[in-house]
Amino acid sequence: MGVTLTGQLICANAAEAARVRAALDAHIRLTRAEPGCLSFTVVPTDDPLIWQVDEAFTDAAAFEAHQARAEGSDWARQTAGIERRYTVNGLT
Repeated sequence: MGVTLTGQLICANAAEAARVRAALDAHIRLTRAEPGCLSFTVVPTDDPLIWQVDEAFTDAAAFEAHQARAEGSDWARQTAGIERRYTVNGLT
């Protein structure tokens, strides 16, 4: 069974949103290139401070590898402290 993540990235202000926009393209490109990534989208909502996040990975190992890579990335540094409201399904 695959692993999915869905939810929202919620910026508190325009400065946080600018940090997301600056780092997002590289984060998407790197994630989609990871082994086991089935889909990965981060798209703006009608609210300019909120992005919808949807991810799908083949299995827990692929999802955990993504999490480990992302933790040490420029994305993690640029978006540190920004609220995330995510639900993850498929992990035991």
